Amino acid sequence: MAWVWSRVGSLLPFHYLHVIFQGRMNEVELGRHTIKSHGAALAKNHMHDWLILLLLIVIEILLFIIHPFYRFVGKEMMTDLKYPMKRSTVPLWAVPVYAVLLPIFVFLLVYMRRRDVYDLHHGILGLLYSVLITGVMTDAIKDATGRPRPDFFWRCFPNGTEIYDNLGNVVCHGNELIIREGYKSFPSGHASWSFAGLGFLSLYLCGKIRAFDRKGHIAKLCIIFLPLLLASLVAISRVDDYWHHWQDVFAAGFLGLIVATFCYHQFFPPPYDDEGWGPYAYFRALEDMHSNSNSAHPLNGISAQAMDAHAMNLQGRPYESPVFLPEARGERSPFDDVEFGRR
Repeated sequence: MAWVWSRVGSLLPFHYLHVIFQGRMNEVELGRHTIKSHGAALAKNHMHDWLILLLLIVIEILLFIIHPFYRFVGKEMMTDLKYPMKRSTVPLWAVPVYAVLLPIFVFLLVYMRRRDVYDLHHGILGLLYSVLITGVMTDAIKDATGRPRPDFFWRCFPNGTEIYDNLGNVVCHGNELIIREGYKSFPSGHASWSFAGLGFLSLYLCGKIRAFDRKGHIAKLCIIFLPLLLASLVAISRVDDYWHHWQDVFAAGFLGLIVATFCYHQFFPPPYDDEGWGPYAYFRALEDMHSNSNSAHPLNGISAQAMDAHAMNLQGRPYESPVFLPEARGERSPFDDVEFGRR
C-alpha cells in the first residue's frame, strides 16, 4: 500500500501540471483577450495611430470647405452638362451609417463571440483609416480637378439664362454653395467611401468565414460579394441622379478598394492564408505567451519519455501534494495573468 501511494504521489504533480497547462492553453487559444484585460494597453500602444486619425479628420474637413479649381466651361461644353438637378437617392448622412457603423456592428458581433480585443481594435482602426484616407484622397483630387457635374448647367444658370464672359467661360448667377459643389464631380465621394468601408468589410468577412479554405464551399462567396453589391448600387445611384459621370464612380470605386486592401493587410493576413481568420497581433500574443509558458514551465518542453523517466526517478520520495505546486505557493504563470485579466 505504501508503494502504491508513493507511486501515485510521484506521478500526480506531473499529471496535475499537464492538465492545468492544457486547460489554460485551450482558454488562451480561444482568444481571451478582452477589452478589460488588454484594451487599455492596446489603445496606448496605438496612441500615435489614433492621433494621426484625428489629423486626417481635420484635413478632410478643410478639403471639404475650401474652394475647388474652377475649370473653364465653355458654351459648347454645356451639351453634356444639362442633365436635370435631382435629390440624391442616397443622402450624404447615410454614407457613414452603412460604410462605417455597419462594419463596426459586425466587428462587435465577432468580438462578442470570440472575445478578442485585437480583432475588434484593429478592425475598427483599419476601417477608419481606410475610409478617411480614401476621403482625403478623394476630396483632394476633387478640388484639384474641378470637373463639372452632369447637372452643372442648372447649378450655374438656375433660370436657364446663359451668360459667358469675353473668353467664353461661364458667368454663373446661381447659389454660391451649389455652384461650388458643381465643380466637384471627379471622383465620386459616395462611391469611394462606399467601396472603402464596405470593401474592408468584405475582406474582413472573407477571412472570418475562411472563404478560401480549399474545401470548395462556393456559397460563402455570396456573403463576401454582398457588401460589394451594396457599394456598387450606391455608385450607380450617383450616375442615375446625374451627380456624377460614369468615369467618376469607376475611378472612385477603384480608389476605395485599393485603399481598403492596403489598410486591411496592415492588420490582418490575406484572406486566403491559413491564419487569415485572425489579426497578426493575436498570433503574436499567442507566440509570446507560449514562449513565456515554456520558460515558466520547463516540463512543457520535455518529451513524454523524459517525463516518464523523471517520474521513475522520483519514486521513493515523500508524496508531493498539489498544494505545493507553483499555483498554490502564489507563483503566477503568464496564463494566470491572461485568465484573470491582469495581462
